[in-house]
Amino acid sequence: MLEKLKEKYYGRLVPIKTSDVVKTHVDYVDTIICKGQKIYCYRCGGKTPLNEGRLPNDQIYCRKCLNLGRISSLIRLGTLPEPNNFSKGTSYLKWQGKLTAAQNKCSSQIIDSINQKTDRLLWAVTGAGKTEMLFPGIDHGLMHGKRICICSPRVDVVLELFPRLQKAFPEQRIMLLHGRAIEPYEYTQFVLCTTHQLLRFYHAFDVLIIDEVDSFPFATNDELHFAVQHAKKIKSSIIYLTATPDGELLKNSRNGKLATSYLTQRFHGHPLPEIQVVTGQNWIKRFNKNQIPHCLQKFIDKQIENQRQFLLFVPQIKELPLVMKVIQKKYPELRILTVHAADQERIEKVQLMREQKLDVLVTTTILERGVTFPGIDVAVLGADDQVFSMAALVQIAGRVGRSPQRPTGTVLFICSMLNRNIKRAQKQIKFMNRKTTL
Repeated sequence: MLEKLKEKYYGRLVPIKTSDVVKTHVDYVDTIICKGQKIYCYRCGGKTPLNEGRLPNDQIYCRKCLNLGRISSLIRLGTLPEPNNFSKGTSYLKWQGKLTAAQNKCSSQIIDSINQKTDRLLWAVTGAGKTEMLFPGIDHGLMHGKRICICSPRVDVVLELFPRLQKAFPEQRIMLLHGRAIEPYEYTQFVLCTTHQLLRFYHAFDVLIIDEVDSFPFATNDELHFAVQHAKKIKSSIIYLTATPDGELLKNSRNGKLATSYLTQRFHGHPLPEIQVVTGQNWIKRFNKNQIPHCLQKFIDKQIENQRQFLLFVPQIKELPLVMKVIQKKYPELRILTVHAADQERIEKVQLMREQKLDVLVTTTILERGVTFPGIDVAVLGADDQVFSMAALVQIAGRVGRSPQRPTGTVLFICSMLNRNIKRAQKQIKFMNRKTTL
């Protein structure tokens, strides 16, 4: 087989029809195994009841990873071992910035974990410069011929990282993979993808970096955790990045099973903006009467006066049109759109906001993390709704004050009552700010 054809299979699981197996000289793994009344999928680790995964021709298939193309008993998965056919000794990093002493310490610890092939949690506040802290470690890995992947559960995060990584490593080809990508797969040393795309890899990566590891859908998805274990090499390093680690990460960190690097200060040295809360607000009732709560109206007036963009978070998708309509009626001069996870124009709308062609995005929690708009302020309607976890509220607050040109800003929570999640979010932000000053 020609080398270029082989590259398609290096560290990958490529579906091949059983009728074509003899024509393709690669290694194979079974796709579907039936045990009793359960169907087990080798690609995603999913389990499907036999009666739900049977085809009319009496073949069986996996329902769990259909979004990657159907895997059935008529398909085999072709693969070849990752050869690491990469040049060594060349530095690719062209970033001209400089890390702070605290950032540099975390960066050195990441390099240590890469060398030792051990896992590490980087627990850093929002806006700490996590991406920049990765640059020396990525460059170190590339120089030593390691294959590297950065992944995130959310496509918004991946799309924001891509140009930044391209700018930092302009001479290194980075393969960008996500559900809407149209560019065909190419074998590269450096991969940037959504966590779902890891299901296509098999023992490929020496270094696997998971950004926003606690976010939906990764945190509660068994298939994606399976994908991580399959995509990395047996001896490798996983770097977990988050500002709000979940219970499992915290447990492993505290009992010494997971080495942890801490960074409690933003890269520009200013404290995290703290949360302002206005309680006693039945905001949805006011909007149903085509009225804007006074506290929100005051906030919007100030934004217009100061010519500041802002994000307005709501708990549910169904509330987006109403909120936008009422605000548009009161403020026809505002350039305003809505966005949510299933929005087909989500990527384009985020880009419009980034280019300052919008004044406000009314959004669900889809923009709680992973996107950066310099100089932004935020308001949350119904901050006491159960959809807003403590981590989500901390992440939302973390959208503000990320730019050194405007390291402060407004974080306004509008709610009927001060609940546990709001109190915990306030407490965590104050704790991080206090820890920084010690």
